[in-house]
Amino acid sequence: MGATGAITDVAGIRVGHVQKSGDGWLSGVTVVLPPPGTVGSVDVRGGGPGTHETDALDPTTLTSTVDAVVLTGGSAYGLAAAHGAQRWCEENGRGFAVTGGLVPIVPAAAIFDLGRGGDFSARPGEAMGYAATAAAAAQAEGHDVERGNVGAGTGAAIGRGTYKGGVGTASLTLENISKDGPVVVGAIAVVNALGLPWGTSPEREEAGSVRLSDEGASTQRLSPVAAKAAPAPSAAKAAPAPSAAKAAQVPESGPPAGAPPLNTTLVVVATNALLDKAECKRTASAAHAGLARALNPSHTLADGDTVFALATGAVELDRSTPVARQISLITLQSAVADVVRLAILDGIARAEEVTTPAGMLGAYGR
Repeated sequence: MGATGAITDVAGIRVGHVQKSGDGWLSGVTVVLPPPGTVGSVDVRGGGPGTHETDALDPTTLTSTVDAVVLTGGSAYGLAAAHGAQRWCEENGRGFAVTGGLVPIVPAAAIFDLGRGGDFSARPGEAMGYAATAAAAAQAEGHDVERGNVGAGTGAAIGRGTYKGGVGTASLTLENISKDGPVVVGAIAVVNALGLPWGTSPEREEAGSVRLSDEGASTQRLSPVAAKAAPAPSAAKAAPAPSAAKAAQVPESGPPAGAPPLNTTLVVVATNALLDKAECKRTASAAHAGLARALNPSHTLADGDTVFALATGAVELDRSTPVARQISLITLQSAVADVVRLAILDGIARAEEVTTPAGMLGAYGR
């Protein structure tokens, strides 16, 4: 099993970003555009999700394919970006055939970044969704993916609004579970988490601590040093702990102690394997293990953690016997959890410090 670089290592997958910053803006849209005929499903685990058309991805529903997946800032308002992606798909002949035309299947999920650029009303809409979809379609096969402060990660934050979050991606290649050739699994993540990475230094734990009661004095640290996560492929070495002076200054730039922690980590996983809709659902479920391995805490009442799973169907898994089928799926889904963890850590490592009228978000890795 060898590590590679991005979700676009899965043949046919393309990614487009559009973002705005300055003049009150700090938000954007990321679109994952799969090849026609791609099967998809979703698993929503967070207690505060903002989603669009996710019910259509349930294995018991009519359609099985997905035309685009939209990841957006702007909370529930930003879900309007999905309408732009849907319009692009209709104009380009992608969608579920019905009498008189096509209905594109475009699920979406949003992070909460409202007001992070200074203007609460500066959030993505239909035009940005259309532009991000067009940007994805214009990319070449196997293109590199921009990471960090781009697309839906433009306004992302981690550690209760203390550090900058962003977009990350990774992929893994699996051998010996398909006679058709290597099976590739990839992920792209928009990291806007309440928590911090496992293995966080004590200074960072304190900076990202969560107040349990507005009236009480007790706090709970987010990331006890219990397990040190492996670095993302993009990170050359672990970042040093901030100085005591910096640790003391960073919380002052974050939200007030009583501010509600509104957060989400969004993930799209993709594979070139042939999976049906139910198997995609199980793959999305397995991917949440990677989210929990990367971030502490995860899947809280205040998070909207959502994972989409896409299968392009280019290679068939070994299903020669019931045991072979089980081994193939278990191997694939275990790798998906690993690649999600790597994509999340990559998004944090690539995020860069920003300063806006609403405050400063420091770079976690520097």
